[in-house]
This record gives sequence, structure tokens and C-alpha cells, in this order.
Amino acid sequence: MNTVNKTLALMALVSSSAAFSMSDFDTLDVDGNGVISQSEASVDAELMSKFSELDTDGNGELSKQEFSKA
Repeated sequence: MNTVNKTLALMALVSSSAAFSMSDFDTLDVDGNGVISQSEASVDAELMSKFSELDTDGNGELSKQEFSKA
């Protein structure tokens, strides 16, 4: 029984951390314009924390190339 509880706890931990991992580009590009705006990125806390660093051209949007470096 103890092994089952540990397994269930591990599964819960993995699934909860996966929910907070960075989303893929096409999911975040809600309007389909080929870039991710800060507004679109705001749904992903991890991406927002890196947004300025990833936005290498400083235009306030992430291209697929910039996003791929995340």
C-alpha cells in the first residue's frame, strides 16, 4: 500500500508541474499572427519571466525563432 501511495503522489507532482511548464508557440499565438505578444505570453508565468531576455530585437513580441530559445 505504501508503494501505491508514493506512486500516486509522484504522479500528482509530475502532472501539476507539467501544467505550469511553458506552452508551445502555436498555442500561445492566440491571434495567429506569427508572433507572441506580451499579452498572449501573460498566461504563462515562466515565459513572462523570460520575455525581455527572449525578445532580442526589443519589439515587444516573440518570433518563433526568439521563442525557440526559451
